[in-house]
Amino acid sequence: MALADARARVPMLEAVEQDEAADRAWLERLADGCIRYTPLVALDPPHGLILDVTGCPHLFGSEQGMATDIERRMNTLKMMVRLAFAGTPKAAHALARYQVLPARDEAAAIQRLPVAALELEPEATQGLVRAGLKTIGELAKRPMAIIAARFGADAVTSLRQLLGEAAKPIKPRRPIAPILVERRFAEPVGRTEYALQVLGELATETGWQLEQRHEGGRRFEAFFFRSDGLVRQLGIETSQPTRDPALVIRLMNERIEGLNDPIDPGFGFDLIRLSVPVTERLAATQLRLEGGAAKEAEVAALIDRLSTRLGRNRVQRLVARDTHIPEQMQLALPAAEAGKPSAHWSIPKPGEPPMRPLHLFDPPQPIQVMALVPDGPPKHFRWRRKLHLIKRFEGPERIASEWWKRKDGTVDRAALTRDYYRVEDVRGRRFWVFRQGLFEEKHQPHWYLHGLFA
Repeated sequence: MALADARARVPMLEAVEQDEAADRAWLERLADGCIRYTPLVALDPPHGLILDVTGCPHLFGSEQGMATDIERRMNTLKMMVRLAFAGTPKAAHALARYQVLPARDEAAAIQRLPVAALELEPEATQGLVRAGLKTIGELAKRPMAIIAARFGADAVTSLRQLLGEAAKPIKPRRPIAPILVERRFAEPVGRTEYALQVLGELATETGWQLEQRHEGGRRFEAFFFRSDGLVRQLGIETSQPTRDPALVIRLMNERIEGLNDPIDPGFGFDLIRLSVPVTERLAATQLRLEGGAAKEAEVAALIDRLSTRLGRNRVQRLVARDTHIPEQMQLALPAAEAGKPSAHWSIPKPGEPPMRPLHLFDPPQPIQVMALVPDGPPKHFRWRRKLHLIKRFEGPERIASEWWKRKDGTVDRAALTRDYYRVEDVRGRRFWVFRQGLFEEKHQPHWYLHGLFA
Protein backbone atom coordinates (compact mmCIF):
# COMPACT_ATOMS: atom_id res chain seq x y z
CA MET A 1 0.00 0.00 0.00
CA ALA A 2 1.03 3.62 -0.24
CA LEU A 3 3.14 5.02 2.61
CA ALA A 4 0.45 7.59 3.52
CA ASP A 5 -2.19 4.82 3.86
CA ALA A 6 0.18 2.72 5.94
CA ARG A 7 0.91 5.61 8.31
CA ALA A 8 -2.82 6.28 8.62
CA ARG A 9 -3.23 2.77 9.97
CA VAL A 10 0.00 2.70 12.00
CA PRO A 11 0.93 6.26 13.07
CA MET A 12 4.21 5.15 14.70
CA LEU A 13 5.39 3.39 11.53
CA GLU A 14 9.09 3.88 10.78
CA ALA A 15 10.08 4.18 7.11
CA VAL A 16 13.66 4.00 5.81
CA GLU A 17 15.09 4.26 2.31
CA GLN A 18 15.95 1.00 0.58
CA ASP A 19 19.68 0.32 0.41
CA GLU A 20 20.13 -2.06 -2.52
CA ALA A 21 23.89 -2.35 -1.99
CA ALA A 22 23.45 -3.32 1.67
CA ASP A 23 20.70 -5.80 0.77
CA ARG A 24 22.98 -7.37 -1.84
CA ALA A 25 25.87 -7.60 0.62
CA TRP A 26 23.64 -9.25 3.23
CA LEU A 27 22.30 -11.70 0.64
CA GLU A 28 25.88 -12.62 -0.27
CA ARG A 29 26.71 -13.20 3.42
CA LEU A 30 23.72 -15.52 3.70
CA ALA A 31 24.86 -17.33 0.54
CA ASP A 32 28.33 -17.84 2.02
CA GLY A 33 26.72 -19.28 5.14
CA CYS A 34 24.64 -21.70 3.06
CA ILE A 35 27.67 -23.38 1.52
CA ARG A 36 27.66 -25.52 4.66
CA TYR A 37 24.80 -27.40 2.96
CA THR A 38 26.14 -27.57 -0.58
CA PRO A 39 28.95 -25.89 -2.57
CA LEU A 40 26.44 -25.00 -5.32
CA VAL A 41 24.77 -21.86 -3.98
CA ALA A 42 23.44 -19.22 -6.37
CA LEU A 43 21.97 -15.79 -5.70
CA ASP A 44 18.31 -15.29 -6.58
CA PRO A 45 17.99 -11.52 -6.18
CA PRO A 46 16.54 -9.46 -4.76
CA HIS A 47 15.87 -11.68 -1.73
CA GLY A 48 16.34 -15.34 -2.56
CA LEU A 49 18.90 -18.13 -2.72
CA ILE A 50 18.93 -21.31 -4.81
CA LEU A 51 20.80 -24.35 -3.49
CA ASP A 52 21.55 -27.43 -5.57
CA VAL A 53 21.38 -30.03 -2.79
CA THR A 54 21.62 -33.12 -4.98
CA GLY A 55 23.26 -35.82 -2.87
CA CYS A 56 23.48 -33.61 0.25
CA PRO A 57 20.26 -34.09 2.34
CA HIS A 58 21.48 -37.43 3.76
CA LEU A 59 24.11 -35.48 5.75
CA PHE A 60 21.20 -34.04 7.75
CA GLY A 61 19.09 -37.19 7.83
CA SER A 62 16.64 -36.14 5.12
CA GLU A 63 15.33 -33.13 3.22
CA GLN A 64 13.13 -32.35 6.21
CA GLY A 65 16.20 -32.40 8.48
CA MET A 66 18.04 -30.01 6.19
CA ALA A 67 15.01 -27.69 6.04
CA THR A 68 14.73 -27.71 9.83
CA ASP A 69 18.40 -26.80 10.22
CA ILE A 70 18.10 -23.95 7.70
CA GLU A 71 15.00 -22.55 9.44
CA ARG A 72 16.69 -22.75 12.84
CA ARG A 73 19.75 -20.82 11.72
CA MET A 74 17.69 -18.21 9.87
CA ASN A 75 15.54 -17.69 12.95
CA THR A 76 18.72 -17.02 14.93
CA LEU A 77 19.49 -14.22 12.45
CA LYS A 78 15.91 -12.87 12.77
CA MET A 79 15.22 -13.85 9.15
CA MET A 80 11.88 -15.11 7.82
CA VAL A 81 12.36 -17.92 5.31
CA ARG A 82 10.19 -19.86 2.85
CA LEU A 83 11.64 -23.17 1.68
CA ALA A 84 10.76 -25.49 -1.18
CA PHE A 85 12.41 -28.59 -2.66
CA ALA A 86 11.91 -29.36 -6.35
CA GLY A 87 13.55 -31.17 -9.23
CA THR A 88 14.54 -27.96 -11.05
CA PRO A 89 15.70 -24.51 -9.85
CA LYS A 90 12.78 -22.79 -11.59
CA ALA A 91 10.24 -25.06 -9.88
CA ALA A 92 11.82 -24.59 -6.45
CA HIS A 93 11.85 -20.82 -6.96
CA ALA A 94 8.16 -20.80 -7.94
CA LEU A 95 7.01 -23.10 -5.13
CA ALA A 96 8.87 -21.08 -2.48
CA ARG A 97 7.32 -17.80 -3.64
CA TYR A 98 3.84 -18.66 -4.95
CA GLN A 99 2.63 -21.89 -3.30
CA VAL A 100 -0.26 -21.26 -0.91
CA LEU A 101 -1.67 -24.70 -0.06
CA PRO A 102 0.21 -28.01 0.19
CA ALA A 103 -0.23 -30.68 -2.48
CA ARG A 104 0.21 -34.44 -2.65
CA ASP A 105 3.37 -34.24 -4.78
CA GLU A 106 5.60 -31.83 -6.70
CA ALA A 107 3.77 -32.18 -10.00
CA ALA A 108 0.39 -31.41 -8.43
CA ALA A 109 1.85 -28.42 -6.56
CA ILE A 110 3.24 -26.97 -9.80
CA GLN A 111 -0.07 -27.48 -11.61
CA ARG A 112 -1.85 -25.42 -8.91
CA LEU A 113 0.54 -22.47 -9.05
CA PRO A 114 -0.80 -19.18 -10.44
CA VAL A 115 0.49 -17.99 -13.83
CA ALA A 116 2.27 -15.20 -11.95
CA ALA A 117 4.84 -17.88 -11.07
CA LEU A 118 6.10 -17.64 -14.66
CA GLU A 119 7.27 -14.09 -13.77
CA LEU A 120 6.54 -12.65 -17.20
CA GLU A 121 5.95 -9.03 -18.04
CA PRO A 122 2.85 -7.58 -16.30
CA GLU A 123 1.03 -7.21 -19.64
CA ALA A 124 1.60 -10.88 -20.52
CA THR A 125 0.50 -12.08 -17.09
CA GLN A 126 -2.62 -9.93 -17.26
CA GLY A 127 -3.38 -11.28 -20.73
CA LEU A 128 -3.17 -14.87 -19.49
CA VAL A 129 -5.59 -14.13 -16.63
CA ARG A 130 -8.05 -12.38 -18.95
CA ALA A 131 -7.94 -15.39 -21.27
CA GLY A 132 -9.05 -17.60 -18.37
CA LEU A 133 -5.66 -19.23 -17.89
CA LYS A 134 -5.13 -18.59 -14.19
CA THR A 135 -3.02 -21.61 -13.18
CA ILE A 136 -0.01 -23.42 -14.57
CA GLY A 137 -2.10 -26.56 -15.07
CA GLU A 138 -4.63 -24.76 -17.24
CA LEU A 139 -1.86 -23.18 -19.30
CA ALA A 140 0.07 -26.46 -19.72
CA LYS A 141 -2.95 -28.07 -21.43
CA ARG A 142 -2.75 -25.60 -24.32
CA PRO A 143 -0.50 -26.21 -27.35
CA MET A 144 2.86 -24.47 -27.02
CA ALA A 145 2.56 -22.95 -30.50
CA ILE A 146 -0.66 -21.17 -29.56
CA ILE A 147 0.86 -19.88 -26.30
CA ALA A 148 3.90 -18.53 -28.16
CA ALA A 149 1.73 -16.87 -30.81
CA ARG A 150 -0.52 -15.09 -28.31
CA PHE A 151 1.75 -14.42 -25.33
CA GLY A 152 5.29 -14.58 -26.70
CA ALA A 153 8.16 -17.05 -26.74
CA ASP A 154 9.19 -16.09 -23.19
CA ALA A 155 5.96 -17.57 -21.87
CA VAL A 156 6.73 -20.92 -23.49
CA THR A 157 10.34 -20.92 -22.29
CA SER A 158 9.38 -20.09 -18.71
CA LEU A 159 6.61 -22.70 -18.72
CA ARG A 160 8.90 -25.45 -20.02
CA GLN A 161 11.54 -24.57 -17.41
CA LEU A 162 8.91 -24.71 -14.69
CA LEU A 163 7.65 -28.10 -15.86
CA GLY A 164 11.19 -29.45 -16.13
CA GLU A 165 11.08 -29.83 -19.92
CA ALA A 166 13.86 -27.24 -20.47
CA ALA A 167 17.06 -26.87 -18.47
CA LYS A 168 17.94 -23.71 -16.59
CA PRO A 169 21.17 -24.40 -14.70
CA ILE A 170 22.15 -22.17 -11.82
CA LYS A 171 25.33 -20.12 -11.72
CA PRO A 172 27.03 -20.83 -8.37
CA ARG A 173 28.38 -17.85 -6.49
CA ARG A 174 31.62 -19.79 -5.91
CA PRO A 175 33.03 -22.35 -8.34
CA ILE A 176 33.52 -25.85 -7.02
CA ALA A 177 37.04 -26.27 -5.67
CA PRO A 178 38.93 -29.33 -6.94
CA ILE A 179 40.06 -30.07 -3.36
CA LEU A 180 37.88 -29.53 -0.31
CA VAL A 181 38.23 -30.92 3.21
CA GLU A 182 36.18 -30.12 6.28
CA ARG A 183 35.68 -31.00 9.91
CA ARG A 184 32.26 -31.01 11.61
CA PHE A 185 31.82 -30.85 15.38
CA ALA A 186 29.10 -32.34 17.52
CA GLU A 187 29.49 -29.38 19.92
CA PRO A 188 30.51 -25.88 18.71
CA VAL A 189 34.16 -24.95 19.20
CA GLY A 190 34.48 -21.75 21.21
CA ARG A 191 38.29 -21.36 21.23
CA THR A 192 39.95 -19.75 18.23
CA GLU A 193 43.25 -21.45 19.06
CA TYR A 194 41.70 -24.89 18.74
CA ALA A 195 39.98 -23.86 15.50
CA LEU A 196 43.37 -22.89 14.06
CA GLN A 197 44.79 -26.22 15.21
CA VAL A 198 42.03 -28.01 13.30
CA LEU A 199 42.82 -25.82 10.30
CA GLY A 200 46.40 -27.09 10.45
CA GLU A 201 45.15 -30.68 10.34
CA LEU A 202 43.01 -29.83 7.32
CA ALA A 203 46.03 -28.25 5.63
CA THR A 204 47.88 -31.54 6.08
CA GLU A 205 44.99 -33.38 4.43
CA THR A 206 44.97 -30.99 1.47
CA GLY A 207 48.74 -31.40 1.13
CA TRP A 208 48.34 -35.17 0.93
CA GLN A 209 45.60 -34.88 -1.71
CA LEU A 210 47.67 -32.42 -3.73
CA GLU A 211 50.60 -34.81 -3.61
CA GLN A 212 48.42 -37.61 -4.94
CA ARG A 213 47.37 -35.36 -7.84
CA HIS A 214 50.96 -34.16 -8.44
CA GLU A 215 49.71 -30.60 -8.03
CA GLY A 216 50.24 -27.60 -5.80
CA GLY A 217 47.80 -24.98 -4.59
CA ARG A 218 47.97 -21.35 -5.65
CA ARG A 219 45.03 -20.21 -3.51
CA PHE A 220 43.71 -21.56 -0.22
CA GLU A 221 40.40 -20.51 1.35
CA ALA A 222 39.42 -21.26 4.93
CA PHE A 223 35.78 -21.05 6.09
CA PHE A 224 34.80 -20.87 9.75
CA PHE A 225 31.07 -21.59 10.06
CA ARG A 226 29.49 -20.24 13.22
CA SER A 227 26.58 -21.94 14.92
CA ASP A 228 24.39 -18.85 14.35
CA GLY A 229 24.57 -19.33 10.57
CA LEU A 230 27.24 -16.78 9.66
CA VAL A 231 30.61 -17.67 8.17
CA ARG A 232 34.05 -16.08 8.32
CA GLN A 233 36.32 -16.55 5.31
CA LEU A 234 40.09 -16.18 5.02
CA GLY A 235 41.99 -16.51 1.77
CA ILE A 236 45.68 -16.55 0.87
CA GLU A 237 47.57 -16.72 -2.41
CA THR A 238 51.04 -18.00 -3.18
CA SER A 239 53.39 -16.90 -5.92
CA GLN A 240 54.29 -20.53 -6.67
CA PRO A 241 52.25 -23.73 -6.32
CA THR A 242 52.76 -25.37 -2.94
CA ARG A 243 51.45 -28.21 -0.84
CA ASP A 244 53.44 -27.47 2.30
CA PRO A 245 51.01 -27.37 5.28
CA ALA A 246 53.45 -25.36 7.40
CA LEU A 247 53.64 -22.64 4.75
CA VAL A 248 49.85 -22.51 4.41
CA ILE A 249 49.33 -22.15 8.17
CA ARG A 250 52.09 -19.54 8.46
CA LEU A 251 50.45 -17.43 5.74
CA MET A 252 47.05 -17.91 7.39
CA ASN A 253 48.48 -16.61 10.66
CA GLU A 254 49.94 -13.63 8.81
CA ARG A 255 46.50 -13.00 7.32
CA ILE A 256 44.82 -13.20 10.72
CA GLU A 257 47.35 -10.84 12.33
CA GLY A 258 46.64 -8.25 9.64
CA LEU A 259 42.87 -8.27 10.21
CA ASN A 260 41.20 -5.22 11.70
CA ASP A 261 38.35 -7.40 12.95
CA PRO A 262 39.64 -10.55 14.70
CA ILE A 263 37.95 -13.89 14.19
CA ASP A 264 35.02 -14.00 16.60
CA PRO A 265 33.68 -17.52 17.24
CA GLY A 266 30.45 -16.13 18.72
CA PHE A 267 28.62 -19.14 20.14
CA GLY A 268 31.23 -21.39 18.52
CA PHE A 269 32.24 -22.91 15.20
CA ASP A 270 30.41 -26.08 14.24
CA LEU A 271 32.14 -26.54 10.87
CA ILE A 272 35.61 -25.65 9.56
CA ARG A 273 36.40 -26.07 5.88
CA LEU A 274 39.55 -25.63 3.79
CA SER A 275 39.37 -25.55 -0.01
CA VAL A 276 41.96 -25.18 -2.76
CA PRO A 277 40.14 -23.47 -5.67
CA VAL A 278 43.29 -22.85 -7.77
CA THR A 279 45.83 -25.58 -8.40
CA GLU A 280 48.77 -26.02 -10.77
CA ARG A 281 51.03 -28.84 -11.80
CA LEU A 282 53.85 -29.34 -9.29
CA ALA A 283 56.44 -31.94 -10.16
CA ALA A 284 59.37 -33.01 -8.02
CA THR A 285 62.33 -30.62 -8.18
CA GLN A 286 66.02 -31.18 -7.63
CA LEU A 287 68.09 -28.69 -5.68
CA ARG A 288 70.92 -27.03 -7.54
CA LEU A 289 74.44 -27.47 -6.24
CA GLU A 290 74.95 -23.71 -5.98
CA GLY A 291 71.72 -23.28 -4.04
CA GLY A 292 69.80 -21.40 -6.74
CA ALA A 293 66.57 -23.28 -6.16
CA ALA A 294 66.77 -22.62 -2.43
CA LYS A 295 67.18 -18.88 -3.03
CA GLU A 296 64.21 -18.83 -5.39
CA ALA A 297 62.10 -20.60 -2.76
CA GLU A 298 63.14 -18.04 -0.13
CA VAL A 299 62.22 -15.16 -2.44
CA ALA A 300 58.84 -16.76 -3.22
CA ALA A 301 58.17 -17.24 0.52
CA LEU A 302 59.03 -13.58 1.18
CA ILE A 303 56.66 -12.46 -1.59
CA ASP A 304 53.88 -14.61 -0.13
CA ARG A 305 54.35 -13.19 3.37
CA LEU A 306 54.45 -9.57 2.20
CA SER A 307 51.43 -10.03 -0.08
CA THR A 308 49.45 -11.67 2.70
CA ARG A 309 50.29 -9.03 5.30
CA LEU A 310 50.27 -5.85 3.18
CA GLY A 311 47.67 -6.77 0.57
CA ARG A 312 47.59 -8.49 -2.78
CA ASN A 313 48.06 -5.31 -4.84
CA ARG A 314 50.71 -3.76 -2.57
CA VAL A 315 53.52 -6.08 -3.71
CA GLN A 316 53.96 -5.96 -7.49
CA ARG A 317 56.27 -7.27 -10.17
CA LEU A 318 57.07 -5.89 -13.61
CA VAL A 319 56.20 -8.00 -16.63
CA ALA A 320 57.54 -7.35 -20.13
CA ARG A 321 55.00 -6.74 -22.90
CA ASP A 322 55.36 -7.24 -26.64
CA THR A 323 55.31 -3.61 -27.79
CA HIS A 324 57.82 -0.96 -28.84
CA ILE A 325 55.98 1.95 -27.17
CA PRO A 326 58.33 2.78 -24.27
CA GLU A 327 55.74 3.51 -21.58
CA GLN A 328 53.80 0.35 -22.48
CA MET A 329 56.71 -2.12 -22.54
CA GLN A 330 56.15 -3.16 -18.93
CA LEU A 331 53.10 -3.90 -16.84
CA ALA A 332 52.86 -3.89 -13.04
CA LEU A 333 51.02 -6.97 -11.73
CA PRO A 334 50.55 -8.43 -8.25
CA ALA A 335 53.65 -10.44 -7.40
CA ALA A 336 51.53 -13.42 -6.34
CA GLU A 337 49.57 -13.53 -9.59
CA ALA A 338 50.20 -16.38 -11.98
CA GLY A 339 50.75 -15.94 -15.69
CA LYS A 340 53.53 -15.98 -18.22
CA PRO A 341 54.79 -12.71 -19.75
CA SER A 342 53.98 -12.01 -23.39
CA ALA A 343 57.59 -10.94 -24.06
CA HIS A 344 61.08 -11.06 -22.53
CA TRP A 345 63.34 -8.29 -21.36
CA SER A 346 65.94 -7.21 -23.89
CA ILE A 347 69.52 -7.58 -22.61
CA PRO A 348 72.11 -5.19 -24.07
CA LYS A 349 75.36 -6.55 -25.42
CA PRO A 350 78.35 -6.54 -23.05
CA GLY A 351 80.08 -3.18 -23.09
CA GLU A 352 77.19 -1.43 -24.88
CA PRO A 353 75.26 1.36 -23.14
CA PRO A 354 71.60 0.68 -22.35
CA MET A 355 69.09 1.68 -25.03
CA ARG A 356 66.47 2.64 -22.44
CA PRO A 357 66.88 4.54 -19.16
CA LEU A 358 66.03 2.92 -15.85
CA HIS A 359 63.75 5.77 -14.84
CA LEU A 360 60.87 6.99 -17.04
CA PHE A 361 58.69 9.98 -16.30
CA ASP A 362 54.96 9.35 -16.34
CA PRO A 363 53.84 11.43 -18.12
CA PRO A 364 56.90 12.73 -20.06
CA GLN A 365 57.91 16.21 -18.95
CA PRO A 366 57.82 19.04 -21.50
CA ILE A 367 61.07 20.86 -22.27
CA GLN A 368 62.10 23.86 -24.35
CA VAL A 369 64.58 22.85 -27.09
CA MET A 370 66.81 24.78 -29.47
CA ALA A 371 67.92 22.72 -32.53
CA LEU A 372 70.37 23.55 -35.33
CA VAL A 373 67.84 22.44 -37.95
CA PRO A 374 64.08 21.99 -37.48
CA ASP A 375 64.15 18.16 -37.72
CA GLY A 376 67.61 17.69 -36.21
CA PRO A 377 68.94 16.87 -32.75
CA PRO A 378 68.71 19.38 -29.89
CA LYS A 379 71.56 21.84 -29.29
CA HIS A 380 70.42 22.74 -25.78
CA PHE A 381 67.19 22.44 -23.78
CA ARG A 382 65.67 23.99 -20.70
CA TRP A 383 64.15 21.74 -18.03
CA ARG A 384 62.90 22.88 -14.63
CA ARG A 385 64.27 26.39 -15.28
CA LYS A 386 67.78 25.06 -15.90
CA LEU A 387 69.63 25.20 -19.20
CA HIS A 388 71.44 22.05 -20.37
CA LEU A 389 74.04 22.40 -23.13
CA ILE A 390 74.32 19.26 -25.28
CA LYS A 391 77.83 17.88 -25.69
CA ARG A 392 77.03 14.53 -27.33
CA PHE A 393 73.95 12.97 -28.85
CA GLU A 394 72.90 9.72 -30.50
CA GLY A 395 69.83 9.22 -32.65
CA PRO A 396 67.23 9.60 -33.79
CA GLU A 397 65.37 6.41 -32.93
CA ARG A 398 62.04 6.77 -34.68
CA ILE A 399 58.99 5.16 -33.06
CA ALA A 400 55.67 5.20 -34.90
CA SER A 401 52.20 4.18 -33.75
CA GLU A 402 51.23 0.53 -33.78
CA TRP A 403 49.10 0.72 -36.92
CA TRP A 404 48.93 -3.09 -37.27
CA LYS A 405 46.85 -3.33 -34.09
CA ARG A 406 44.04 -1.30 -35.69
CA LYS A 407 41.27 -3.34 -37.24
CA ASP A 408 41.26 -1.39 -40.50
CA GLY A 409 45.06 -1.36 -40.77
CA THR A 410 45.25 2.45 -40.95
CA VAL A 411 47.64 4.66 -39.04
CA ASP A 412 46.30 6.33 -35.91
CA ARG A 413 46.69 10.01 -36.71
CA ALA A 414 46.24 10.95 -33.06
CA ALA A 415 49.42 9.00 -32.17
CA LEU A 416 52.26 11.09 -33.62
CA THR A 417 55.65 9.77 -34.62
CA ARG A 418 58.40 10.17 -32.04
CA ASP A 419 62.10 10.83 -32.66
CA TYR A 420 64.14 9.81 -29.59
CA TYR A 421 67.69 11.05 -28.82
CA ARG A 422 70.14 9.96 -26.17
CA VAL A 423 71.95 13.14 -25.18
CA GLU A 424 74.68 14.09 -22.71
CA ASP A 425 75.20 17.61 -21.40
CA VAL A 426 78.50 19.31 -20.63
CA ARG A 427 78.35 18.10 -17.00
CA GLY A 428 78.09 14.45 -18.01
CA ARG A 429 74.39 13.99 -17.25
CA ARG A 430 72.53 11.82 -19.77
CA PHE A 431 68.91 12.24 -20.82
CA TRP A 432 66.39 10.57 -23.10
CA VAL A 433 64.42 13.19 -25.02
CA PHE A 434 62.07 12.97 -27.97
CA ARG A 435 60.27 15.20 -30.44
CA GLN A 436 56.62 14.27 -30.78
CA GLY A 437 55.45 14.61 -34.35
CA LEU A 438 57.11 15.15 -37.70
CA PHE A 439 56.77 18.50 -39.41
CA GLU A 440 54.44 16.97 -41.99
CA GLU A 441 52.29 15.67 -39.11
CA LYS A 442 52.33 18.77 -36.91
CA HIS A 443 53.24 22.40 -37.58
CA GLN A 444 55.17 22.90 -34.34
CA PRO A 445 56.20 19.60 -32.75
CA HIS A 446 56.79 19.59 -29.00
CA TRP A 447 59.80 18.17 -27.14
CA TYR A 448 59.64 16.04 -24.02
CA LEU A 449 62.06 14.52 -21.52
CA HIS A 450 61.08 10.89 -21.08
CA GLY A 451 63.80 9.43 -18.87
CA LEU A 452 67.13 9.74 -17.09
CA PHE A 453 70.09 7.43 -17.55
CA ALA A 454 72.04 6.33 -14.47
